[in-house]
Amino acid sequence: MPVVAAAPLISSVQKLVLYETRARYFLVGSNPAETKYRVLKIDRTEPKDLVIIDDKHVYTQQEVRELLGRLDLGNRTKMGQKGSSGLSRAVSAFGIVGFVRFLEGYYIVLITKRRKMADIGGHAIYKIEDTTMIYIPNDSVRVSHPDEARYLRIFQNVDLSSNFYFSYSYDLSHSLQYNLTVLRMPLETLKTETTQTRQESFDIFEDEGLSTQGGSGVFGICSKPYEKYVWNAKLLEAVRTAVHRDWLLYIIHGFCGQSKLLIYGRPIYVTLIARRSSKFAGTRFLKRGANCEGDVANEVETEQILYDASVMSFSAGSYSSYVQVRGSVPLYWSQDISTMMPKPPITLDQADPYAHVAALHFDQMLQRFGSPIIILNLVKEREKRKHERILSEELVAAVTYLNQFLPPEHAIIYIPWDMAKYTKSKLCNVLDRLNVIAESVVKKTGFFVNRPDSYCSILRPDEKWNELGGCVVSTGRLQTGVLRTNCVDCLDRTNTAQFMVGKCALAYQLYSLGLIDKPNLQFDTDAVRLFEELYEDHGDTLSLQYGGSQLVHRVKTYRKIAPWTQHSKDIMQTLSRYYSNAFSDADRQDSINLFLGVFKPAEGKPHLWELPTDFYLHHKNTLSLSQTRPSYTYWWTTGVLKHLPLPFDEVTCAENRHKLTVKKFHKYEEEIDIHNEFFRPYELSSFDETFCLAMTNSTRDFMPKNVGIDPSPFTVRKPDETGKSVLGNKNNREETVLQRKTAASAPPPPSEEAVSSSSEDDSGTDKEDEGAVSQRSTPVKVTDTGDNTKITENVVQSTKDVYGVNLSDIPSEDDLAIYARFVQLGQSQHKQDKVSQQFCSKRPLDKVINLIPISSFSQDNIYEVQPPRADWKSIEIFHAHIQAGRGNMQPLGRDDFLMYREYIRNRYM
Repeated sequence: MPVVAAAPLISSVQKLVLYETRARYFLVGSNPAETKYRVLKIDRTEPKDLVIIDDKHVYTQQEVRELLGRLDLGNRTKMGQKGSSGLSRAVSAFGIVGFVRFLEGYYIVLITKRRKMADIGGHAIYKIEDTTMIYIPNDSVRVSHPDEARYLRIFQNVDLSSNFYFSYSYDLSHSLQYNLTVLRMPLETLKTETTQTRQESFDIFEDEGLSTQGGSGVFGICSKPYEKYVWNAKLLEAVRTAVHRDWLLYIIHGFCGQSKLLIYGRPIYVTLIARRSSKFAGTRFLKRGANCEGDVANEVETEQILYDASVMSFSAGSYSSYVQVRGSVPLYWSQDISTMMPKPPITLDQADPYAHVAALHFDQMLQRFGSPIIILNLVKEREKRKHERILSEELVAAVTYLNQFLPPEHAIIYIPWDMAKYTKSKLCNVLDRLNVIAESVVKKTGFFVNRPDSYCSILRPDEKWNELGGCVVSTGRLQTGVLRTNCVDCLDRTNTAQFMVGKCALAYQLYSLGLIDKPNLQFDTDAVRLFEELYEDHGDTLSLQYGGSQLVHRVKTYRKIAPWTQHSKDIMQTLSRYYSNAFSDADRQDSINLFLGVFKPAEGKPHLWELPTDFYLHHKNTLSLSQTRPSYTYWWTTGVLKHLPLPFDEVTCAENRHKLTVKKFHKYEEEIDIHNEFFRPYELSSFDETFCLAMTNSTRDFMPKNVGIDPSPFTVRKPDETGKSVLGNKNNREETVLQRKTAASAPPPPSEEAVSSSSEDDSGTDKEDEGAVSQRSTPVKVTDTGDNTKITENVVQSTKDVYGVNLSDIPSEDDLAIYARFVQLGQSQHKQDKVSQQFCSKRPLDKVINLIPISSFSQDNIYEVQPPRADWKSIEIFHAHIQAGRGNMQPLGRDDFLMYREYIRNRYM
């Protein structure tokens, strides 16, 4: 095993308690183990200013108790009074969203309820379920304003419990490729950054006890978030430089879903993360095109992550990802909704002969994704009345102009395709054509995988695999470039096109991890059905955020297999979208502008609801002229072109190193130990709570109804053969559950919702499914009689039904001889020197989990886990526990009484 050089920093502030006195708020934050504490002091005597003091000291539990006790005693009205406490507990929380001020004093926004939605290598991703806003100044100093309540209502119209996500240890604003590339930085660079960080820090004990040589020290890395996808950046702006970084919790808006793909018992997690841009954000008809800084409307970065959940480590596990982008056409254009037309006419607001706004937009993409940038334009090309074609003509002219100055190998690739025209044609298959486009796109951009090609892929290379683009490095592959898809709204057509590209990339990802033998995936397989439902949830969520309704046209619509009832649903979604755009979008736009800090209330200025338009808020060049004029030919940022096709943001250079915070820790410190963070051995927990997430789907939802059918998720099935097709039938629901439970030998994925509430324990509570059946239960058959009574009978299946072949009772001598030779061959291949596996380290924890390759091919991921040794004291405790379970209690000794007395004193006194 290679020595782990770096690991993501884990925030030590995950539990918060707000204490209140008349003059101060004290915000106490702790890690999950409650061994390290930090304290913020917030002044309540300032009516309009925010005064926060962070001593940046790490307290122990005993020190915090003594501190709170002194505060309680010092804030009582009379000495010795116990009736009314001077320090009261206001609220418990899981993080700070930020601080906001309108016309009076500041508010603090706290997360009071969360839900675990996904897991990436042990790093949990949470969804905000509930928040609370607390007014900071005391009532005695509060200066009332008549419009304060209206601003508060507008701010709270942004529902923070709807699709806002955060993580304590994983940077959601960056892609998986960026996060893992940072962890693989050269050691010399990390040592340099550690020295600079230590010089700027006041902590003189930072590297105490760490050896400068050897592998005991681990670099903890925290990267600066990509602010384009952070939605509470303005809310944290007032305290960013005043508090420790563990207090800063960055949230994203969009979608996060995770599904479980079981491949003969091997758990593969498919995760879809959509990051909505906070720049030029808004609703459908009110935000079109781009602003003066190159930020486009409805810009969403979608990343699909695939990893083997059986190995939970960024260094030893297998991870793969693919990123694509959607966004409005990067031009100055808009649509006037005052006409109350379903499709208002498209208007080009400004002439841009030198494609200035498009240049700014594509410059951002070159910095983040590298080259090539591929544009898939799905707007209509042939129309009786010129409508959508206006955008195509201007976009072609802009791309042609910008490509004049780029090297030919890094030119922007433009692919126009009238998807609506092909949909109406009975002779053309829309998805077949999209599949061809997807293959060509993925071959140009490649994808990310953190492991080199497997040995079998080198021995038997696939033709498509050899043509794959991207950048091949010693540790795997990197995605270079990105696909940018757009139609007019970037909703229905765009989501279907992105699904087809994602399906093609998923095949390559599965092939790179050694899970399929060819990089091809067919429709009507369990894996593609699971991926399709994940993408439809993704499309529905993004469509609700931007357009006000769910998707109107889905993948089944373009496959022309949608049921007849879908047409009436499409009509209702169209009406819902029209109603939302006509009547509620203006209020939603005001809320977004206020939440993101685009509009800041101030005395003597017009109020938000008095503005006739927000055009001047999003286009800053209308209020002040820029002192520097950009070049018409060298339109990219300096240094970007030199590193292409690699993205500039992932290159090791001085500019990017300044975005990192690097510190050195011991390998078992809580700040970098993801094993401790995920399993939490310091608290009583259960498997249900530890592995419980709000999974979107699992292959069990698509498993065959009969055990004898091949359980592979890559087998093509008819719709009536899957468990999903009968879930809607109430009479067959229980039968489907029982058949799915006995269909495969792998344990069922947790389907309960893990909700952590501030009033309950951090691990949350789970409810067991009433219809759950034991995994080892005998297969049962449920039939319905005339009086709706259910008769259960045992069924003994033949080997022909289970395995597909008849097994003879006694194998022949030739078969036995072949099997004996096979066993000897396997024993010779996996033979190891047992002496080398013994513990040779002085520290007993250095090799608790020792991953040893057992295959002759070192490039393949096949590992065995060596169990830890238990000392005699641990064995005695375990035997005593077993005896206590049987009712044989051992008498307590003097040491036990002393330990219990110490526990009571520390806990309650």
